[in-house]
Amino acid sequence: MSPRPTILVINGPNLDMLGIRQPEVYGYDTLDDVERLCRETGTSCGVEIDFRQSDSEAEIMVWIKQARGTAAGLLINPAGFTSTSIAILDALLIFDGPIIEVHISPLFRRDAFRHPSHVSRAATAKIEGFGIRGYAFAIAKLAELAQPGPGDEPSE
Repeated sequence: MSPRPTILVINGPNLDMLGIRQPEVYGYDTLDDVERLCRETGTSCGVEIDFRQSDSEAEIMVWIKQARGTAAGLLINPAGFTSTSIAILDALLIFDGPIIEVHISPLFRRDAFRHPSHVSRAATAKIEGFGIRGYAFAIAKLAELAQPGPGDEPSE
């Protein structure tokens, strides 16, 4: 039996404060709730979840580069780095699998400086405004993309 594909889930700055920081925008779910939802969704979809959070742009870039060739897909909520980090965009452009950008709140309803996303230039898709359920949607799609289709199975 082959190991299950891994989906790397990266959470950017201040997401460790979910449930406390601006609950009127982000809701009352915590990062632990997000992780639990991701792991449950991953299990039901047949993928492993590697769940991480950092306030460090450099650390996030290292994780993305390390995932090349090992993760079947990448879910990223870049949070405050969304509209500021060309360095994270450059790291994502190196990744060799599908990338889904997720935001808990709808960026288009937030401050204008939050509207542009550098990350979107590297993303396969973007999900925003569905609360933490957006993570489950993204994992389900990444799991689907990670499964070998007919004719993709290795020959013996």
